[in-house]
Amino acid sequence: MKRLWLAICVLVAFGAVSLFADIDPNKEVVPGVKRGDTIIIEDPTPGAAFSNPDSFNRWSCWAGGGGGWSYGIQQLGLDTLWFIDPDAGIPRPGVSAKDQVWHNSLAAAKPIYNKDYTQMTAKLRKGILWSDGVEFTSADVKYTVETLAQNPTMIFGSSFKVSIKSVETPDKYTVVFNLNSPNSRFHRNFTVRWQGCFIMPKHVWEKEVKKPGDAITYNFNPPVTLGAYVLKDYDKQGKWYLWERRADWNKTTIADFGMPVPKYAMYLTDLPNDKKVIMQLSHDLDMVHEVTPEGMVQLAKSKNNTNWFQGFPFGHPDPTLISILMNNARDPFDKADVRWALALATDVVKAAMGSYNGAVQISAILYPPTGTSRKYYFDPMQTFLKNFTIDAGKAGKIKPYDTTIAQKIADAARPQFGDQVPKDPNRIAGMIGQGWWKYDPKAAAALLEKNGFTQKGGKWYKPNGEQFKIILQNQGPDRPILQRLTTTIAELWTNFGIETTAIYSQDDGTNRNLGNFDGYVFWNIETWGGHPDMSYFIEALHSKFFTPVGEVHNGPNPIRYKNAEQDRIIDDILKTDFDSQKNINLGIEWLKLMVKDMPEIPLFAYNVFVSQDNTYWTGYPNYDKPYANPVTNWTNGRYIFTQLKQMLPPKK
Repeated sequence: MKRLWLAICVLVAFGAVSLFADIDPNKEVVPGVKRGDTIIIEDPTPGAAFSNPDSFNRWSCWAGGGGGWSYGIQQLGLDTLWFIDPDAGIPRPGVSAKDQVWHNSLAAAKPIYNKDYTQMTAKLRKGILWSDGVEFTSADVKYTVETLAQNPTMIFGSSFKVSIKSVETPDKYTVVFNLNSPNSRFHRNFTVRWQGCFIMPKHVWEKEVKKPGDAITYNFNPPVTLGAYVLKDYDKQGKWYLWERRADWNKTTIADFGMPVPKYAMYLTDLPNDKKVIMQLSHDLDMVHEVTPEGMVQLAKSKNNTNWFQGFPFGHPDPTLISILMNNARDPFDKADVRWALALATDVVKAAMGSYNGAVQISAILYPPTGTSRKYYFDPMQTFLKNFTIDAGKAGKIKPYDTTIAQKIADAARPQFGDQVPKDPNRIAGMIGQGWWKYDPKAAAALLEKNGFTQKGGKWYKPNGEQFKIILQNQGPDRPILQRLTTTIAELWTNFGIETTAIYSQDDGTNRNLGNFDGYVFWNIETWGGHPDMSYFIEALHSKFFTPVGEVHNGPNPIRYKNAEQDRIIDDILKTDFDSQKNINLGIEWLKLMVKDMPEIPLFAYNVFVSQDNTYWTGYPNYDKPYANPVTNWTNGRYIFTQLKQMLPPKK
């Protein structure tokens, strides 16, 4: 065996840290597969998640199937009707900048609804082939939906069971979904953000799945794919998966953007931070999903490194908002004044430095500052935010919005990162943000006093005389940056006089979903990123989906917030065209309501410290060329493969 193959075996078997420091496009990653033809990518899935490495059943991996999801199967092997890019999308001739985030993938056009949104029609593309040569048709879509509806624990199963009355296929290229109730956003089930409802090959599955429960246990191995790659080989322990570009890649939907350049793609799983840093510095890991801020700083020193900002603040801001989730169903967090007091007792500059070393994108509103959001929401909201006032009791009416916060974060980060930190105000606004809430302990104290709280000996007490204490949770230990953030906020609130204890939950979100918390540093607002429609998260915030404390809530409302005005806005959004200005205006109306009520405290975009090495491949997306999301477990990452340039082809 050539040395790289041996080194991967050593890494897998003995946990060796380094692979190779030499650059040789002719060395083999596995027998017969040369390094110069192979892009090597980190899959961040923890090894413990693979109870069944032989399974490629993406639909049952979280329903007892035991397989993975982002070792290439969803990025390279599967497909669905539509994609929305979380950033700007790839420019295409004849497609406007606004529309280039949308891709009609297996569908031939955007979804078609009847007048009352009780029926959605999908027109399918002709000539798209499964990897075994069978044509993709409407029968595959119908089979997928009906199979999942019969298995509610599978991905999208419960949604389809509840929402779909019937599925019709009047011809090979038309699917008609008859819905149980009006739903102008039903298409989101088949629209990829991070994932979507991927389509099953009926002709393969129907031979193996004889009864509904078989769909959960079926391994779908080897996977017959609709994407541009097929499985070539994999480690039986789930440590690596190798994919090969299909000879008929031009019969897949990715052909709209050209040929995927790498002939092979290898995904490595379960890599500790130190190992992946050394591997990339040794040119043996082309795409890193995420490292710590310290690891990112080390990687960024390499002349071969690419990161999103090409320097500070480094990380790609995912369309996911990190917030302090407050339990609105628990006293005293059910009071807007108390929630606002906690916001004003939060020094966001210290929070940014204590967690991300200042490499953040701040958000004062309940929307992640990523993708196209500045154009649609942040810029139009600035006048409102600057004029917004709070009645802070004896402190009077205050304007809490501070447009200097981003500059303060930049100044705090500059001693560590030097000239990498931007000085131009427009660059700072684009990279760090436009403003956040003032650190104003006096106004925070006045808000508490306005609501009957008292302070004695530097400690705050509730109106009933009990000391005001907070347990602030965070899901750990796999998210060390959020742990640091939780600790910093707990210290700030404790110094303010509210005794706050940071606890790192090991329960994978059980406490959060049950409402068993005071505050929780995590996320619940996830957006499309490239498109301003809020349907990805907002429908489940409606009070008809409200879950009492003690019952499991799996949607975006673990904070148990209810508001009749919010319900009205959501109802209007779901009756409004997906691409309309009215839809955006309703989104702004909702954001203003969230500022007034502060049901949770927004902080930052979820910055992911992705890193790429340009030794073997180059052309990755970045802040100045934001054509795709470089975070490696996102399905949208498939588009990157079409934009790469091979730097070191193997010798023939």
